[in-house]
Amino acid sequence: MITSIFPFTRPRRLRQNHQIRSLVRENTLSVDDLILPMFVIEGENISEDITTMPNVKRYSVDLLVAKAMELYELGIKAIALFPIVSDELKSELCEESYNEQNLICRTIRALKEKIPHMLVIADVALDPYNINGHDGLTVNGEILNDETIDILCKQALSCAKAGADILAPSDMMDGRIIAIREILEGNDFSHVAIVSYSAKYCSSFYGPFRDAVGSGSALKGDKKTYQMDPANAKEALREIALDIEESADAIIIKPGIAYLDIVSQAKENFNVPIFSYQVSGEYAMIKFASQHKAIDHDQAMLESLLAFKRAGADCILTYFAEDVAKILKEQK
Repeated sequence: MITSIFPFTRPRRLRQNHQIRSLVRENTLSVDDLILPMFVIEGENISEDITTMPNVKRYSVDLLVAKAMELYELGIKAIALFPIVSDELKSELCEESYNEQNLICRTIRALKEKIPHMLVIADVALDPYNINGHDGLTVNGEILNDETIDILCKQALSCAKAGADILAPSDMMDGRIIAIREILEGNDFSHVAIVSYSAKYCSSFYGPFRDAVGSGSALKGDKKTYQMDPANAKEALREIALDIEESADAIIIKPGIAYLDIVSQAKENFNVPIFSYQVSGEYAMIKFASQHKAIDHDQAMLESLLAFKRAGADCILTYFAEDVAKILKEQK
């Protein structure tokens, strides 16, 4: 009599060589899954290293476009842009955020001129432009929700006019998705997608990013009144549901590795594409650990990204995108 217990059942049969492991593999990683976040600065022919993010650079517009052309040839078809705004352009009312000649709009136009098919994702939030370092307008330490939305709508419209394919509101203000959708529809930008940072947690893993864009030193207080409490999961599902109801085309969960349970629950509960963001601190941990030979860089990198896919992410924003694309190309 054959039963389903040992020795008749041996799970190792399906792990005994590379060919069979590949055949039964449940999740795979493709270059099509990857979005590369990129930092842009003023100037010409300038690139700057970011100390807390090894191998990541800030680029002037001309060099960012040149780099993006290389990435496109490598197979990376989507980038997310983040501007480094000079202090003299930051203000209480964040007027520079919707200036149609600001750094991010000029970058979008330059990219679309040279690489029209590159998918350009524009961040919608006020922290790069806010003298207080917050994602929203601030009065006496209070983050103003509705007044911030008015500015976000102007910012979103300026990015859409510049040619952004996707707008990614990362501010976590209540009600901003429907407001942005309405302003886009009213200005003949119905084709521009909104991918909302629906579950963005108040996380310590953002530290290197804030170094990269220069918002960390400007930040007054913390972001706990609008970014999510790391202790909460059900709240994330509510936030996601609200953004979908308000017409978000897809959602982003951020950070990544520490919040894969949220990715998994979102996949089970919602029928929209799920983006997950492997944030700067998660990237830096792998980089610095590998530099000290605590882990193998490539294996840890690939394993971490496969975890996103296993949890249910449809695509991943990651600073490893170029490294992974090169490895996948070599494996073909």
